[in-house]
Amino acid sequence: MIGNAFFLSLREIRNNLLRAGLTTLGIVIGVAAVIAMVTLGAGATKSVTSDIASMGRNLLIVAPGVRRPGTLSSAPFLEEGDADAIAREVTGLGAVAPSVTRTGVAVLGNKNRSTQVTGSTNDFLLARDWPVVLGRDFSSAEIRAGKAVCILGETVRRDLFGQEDPIGARIRVDKISCDVIGVLAAKGQSTFGQDQDDLIVMPLHAVQRRLAGNTQVSLIWVSVTSPANIANAKAQIEALMRERRHIAPGAADDFEVNDMRELTRMVESTTGILTAFLSAVAAVSLLVGGIGIMNIMLVSVTERTREIGIRLAIGARARDVLLQFLIEAVVMSAFGGLIGITLGLAGSMVAAHFLHLPFVFQPAIVVIAFLFAATVGVGFGYFPARRAARLDPIEALRHE
Repeated sequence: MIGNAFFLSLREIRNNLLRAGLTTLGIVIGVAAVIAMVTLGAGATKSVTSDIASMGRNLLIVAPGVRRPGTLSSAPFLEEGDADAIAREVTGLGAVAPSVTRTGVAVLGNKNRSTQVTGSTNDFLLARDWPVVLGRDFSSAEIRAGKAVCILGETVRRDLFGQEDPIGARIRVDKISCDVIGVLAAKGQSTFGQDQDDLIVMPLHAVQRRLAGNTQVSLIWVSVTSPANIANAKAQIEALMRERRHIAPGAADDFEVNDMRELTRMVESTTGILTAFLSAVAAVSLLVGGIGIMNIMLVSVTERTREIGIRLAIGARARDVLLQFLIEAVVMSAFGGLIGITLGLAGSMVAAHFLHLPFVFQPAIVVIAFLFAATVGVGFGYFPARRAARLDPIEALRHE
């Protein structure tokens, strides 16, 4: 019986192909939009979280001041002694790197580039999970003496040296003549548009004395050995920094210890909310499509009243007529769902390519979208089907 009703519904859809196509257009648009929104949202989330992860593993960042919505409170800078105290007194750490950053101009012959100059130690490379792929890192003597040596990011190396080997060459960073000793692995551009490879790393004391003119530290990068130790390490660092900065009990901190996992969770939550909101807006098209199906099925019942009367008169039961019209509505909505899934996946792949986002296939949302589309067919097709099943055979046969 169900198979027969299915083939009858296919025949009716084929006989009114244009009308059926326009009827299911709302379902197609709704399913395609929901799938595209969820897929692109997942891609954006993956892209941002991978960018955050590329900053380093199990990373904590100690910074002066406290960021509040719309403001950044001023506070004394950090000191190199703070980093030494953290490395000495806090347990479970893999690397602790004080750093200071300035903007400088790197010059080689007639080539120059404005770039970010970071002064730090080898622990900066460990904390950031940033290996040297060519040359070497700093020696202990170079770090202690603040010698003018530098490690180039890939972008700076490419712009200044092209295909030439930079190791052993001498460049000028602002007024400092600097020997190139290494090149960092390329990390690429972040989702926020920042070129992570556009930097030069020098010993901390070299940047402090020759570029900054002071002994201030902008940030302290802390790598924790295990994710399970992050919360404990953060609490120890906060307690230690309050003691070193002489903050009275009950007084607010004048520094921050930022956990990159918290930033990742915040980004995931934000993108998740936006994706859900946009998907809900797109899902309105499914309801519009369902209303369209109900409308066209009511028209179909009116047009086929005589056919229904003949079927009832020769022995068809009311439930047979109900099933026929209900399956017809479900078939239209299911076909619309399949077409919408195809368009949604194809559109999200194209959009992800142009937006430079990873394409993240979400099988769950595909299944949910299809089932929801079929459910819309059942829900909005039931009333016209029931109306057809309740027709009086005698009155239906008299219908012109």
